[in-house]
Amino acid sequence: MTERESCIVFLFVSTWVVYVLVGYPLLLALRARRPRPVRAEPCELNVTVLLPVHNGERWIDAKLRSLLALDYPRHLMRILVLSDGSAERTEEIAAEFASQGVEVLSLPHGGKAAALNTGMAQARSDILFFTDVRQPLEKSSLRLLVACFADPEVDVASGELVILAGEHREQASVGLYWEYQKWIRKPLSRIDSVLGATGAIYAMRRMLAKPIDPATLLDDVLLPLQVFFAGYRVVFVESALASDYQPSLEMEFRRKVRTQAGIYHLLRFYPGLLGPGNGMWMDFVSHKLGRLTLPFALLALVADSFFLPRPWAGIAVGGQSAWLCLASVDRWVAERSPLKRLSSPARAFTVLMAAALCAVSIFFVPAKVLWRPTR
Repeated sequence: MTERESCIVFLFVSTWVVYVLVGYPLLLALRARRPRPVRAEPCELNVTVLLPVHNGERWIDAKLRSLLALDYPRHLMRILVLSDGSAERTEEIAAEFASQGVEVLSLPHGGKAAALNTGMAQARSDILFFTDVRQPLEKSSLRLLVACFADPEVDVASGELVILAGEHREQASVGLYWEYQKWIRKPLSRIDSVLGATGAIYAMRRMLAKPIDPATLLDDVLLPLQVFFAGYRVVFVESALASDYQPSLEMEFRRKVRTQAGIYHLLRFYPGLLGPGNGMWMDFVSHKLGRLTLPFALLALVADSFFLPRPWAGIAVGGQSAWLCLASVDRWVAERSPLKRLSSPARAFTVLMAAALCAVSIFFVPAKVLWRPTR
């Protein structure tokens, strides 16, 4: 490769990286200046709560109390605990709430998607409310989500997951990534639709919910896509809240491998995501697909840097080396050290890029291998 060709490649790839990380969010903010409002109004519809859980003994009691405390007419709520082959006291604890109308379905271990399919088949309500066992809910969350269904164009309403403050800079860096993702979701919802829901808190009309492949990795994206391609909106309600603790970087790595692999998996069911029939085509390519390409683009920049003309080769290689050194030493940098403010974000970004790179494992291993229990 000649130095001129190397410069062209470096410029092109670096432009793509900057666009995905910074340019697209800024463009999104400009587009959102002409919003498409949701005509939300207070309304009371029959709701079936679907709570899939596998070995959730630690959280099930608090979760059910959170659901029963929701500011929503109790006679309009049916709570189904979908126990996916739980081997400890999850079902026993959930059964203690039977007098309050909680139903427990004991299922063979088939994964979250299979459990949801069973729950959807059991439901007869207007609305399905999907939530996870670990995250408590704000009392008004369900009422706020259901209000969106007064708008006939809306078929999925997603709440927001609030990440509680962690004790370490590493967790704070992961939290920044979550804030970045939510910052993108808000203008997407104002423009038209978000590209998936928050798995811990979202609702959809039952009539358009169809069974999903048991191997599905992203049920909270696949189910909303069903209604999006049917011509309805998927909106984000930032005032409907669930909360969770900040995960460790190790757990976030495992989660990102699964969720990024899930994007590849989605294209199997909806190849139209890449075509002109998708009204959010540019957003899917810029955001979802763009994140999958980032680690490959960054590796290409590293390789290409050695072929740049001097002094640019030294500058590029030196800058990349400094970044990797910061990320590498972060584990040993003291929590109160000023250097931690640089090394921790560098390490978090590098780990998340590594997770996106590892997502290609979906082409070589069964999807269920990518599920890992959260600690």
